[in-house]
Amino acid sequence: MRRVYYLGVFVPLALALELADTSAPVVFFVSALGIVAAAALMSDATEQLAERSGPGVAGLLNVTFGNTPELIIAVFALADGLQEVVKASLVGSVIGNSLLVLGAAMLAGGWRRTRQTFSRTAAQTQSGMLLVTVAALALPAVFQLVHGGGLPAVTARRMSFGHDLEHLSVGVALILIATYLAGLFFSLRTHRDLFKPEGDDLASSAWSVRRSVLTLVGAAALVALASNSLVGSVEQASHDVGLSQFFIGVFVIAIVGNAAEHWVAVVAAMKDKMDLSVNIAIGSSAQIGLFVAPVLVLLSFVVGPAPMALVFNGYEIAALLLTALITVTLTSDGESTWFEGVQLIAVYVLLGLVFYFA
Repeated sequence: MRRVYYLGVFVPLALALELADTSAPVVFFVSALGIVAAAALMSDATEQLAERSGPGVAGLLNVTFGNTPELIIAVFALADGLQEVVKASLVGSVIGNSLLVLGAAMLAGGWRRTRQTFSRTAAQTQSGMLLVTVAALALPAVFQLVHGGGLPAVTARRMSFGHDLEHLSVGVALILIATYLAGLFFSLRTHRDLFKPEGDDLASSAWSVRRSVLTLVGAAALVALASNSLVGSVEQASHDVGLSQFFIGVFVIAIVGNAAEHWVAVVAAMKDKMDLSVNIAIGSSAQIGLFVAPVLVLLSFVVGPAPMALVFNGYEIAALLLTALITVTLTSDGESTWFEGVQLIAVYVLLGLVFYFA
């Protein structure tokens, strides 16, 4: 049993603390630890099921469950009307995967090696998807600016938008989903040899299909329970600890939802499997923008007080643009060193510093 599973005890503890009307920061912290454990369990169950299902079904599983923890957290936030927190967590997932995770992987994997190599074609394809994502997420904000609306402020309150912007957001969401499905077809069918990293031996045992499915369902239920407590405490917790909901959404919630995936990428790099690390880091960033974000836009029409428009504030757009630019630049040669990892982490920390004072 992986040690991270022991953190699962924090899920019922979070529920008990919430019922006992414990301080919001404590509930938030305990819920976050519970989500980390449940996300790790979900990641392992998905990987075990994929090993028995072949590449086609494995790709479908990754689409459906790869970012489920972030999706569940975001749905609860949508229901509570915390749309700016949802968008902040989406931005946080993109920059966290491309800067923090890829940087940590390059640093850990390259520390005792002169350089590590990975498929340049596959990396460029993933980076291209990331650029498409950033462009699509920035265009609604351009539309808002051109029509004199101005960008939303750094606030957790819901902004009011016209019907044209809502319709534009739906159109962008549908195009992003179509692009993501085309990317799956490209990577799993027509050019799957480019996206076939070395065998991953991180899983220690083979599970039956029944065990994998039941574990997946159980882990999703645990994530939902912990997410309800997490989201319910975020407003008061941010006030009590003196951090904005914007900062918590970008850096805390995003890291919590991706913790298990982050660890897998770093361990793979330490085993000199940089193809796998790059695919996890950049691929996950693209998946957030091309799949999770548009799904949340569509869900917002039935969940929460009002539809969510894909209009990000200036800090978020700048972070997305910088992330895409530096990721494309550092992966274009198909090689990495530990110092490139330091550069990526440095940009992530700089963004954190700016967002803290935002």
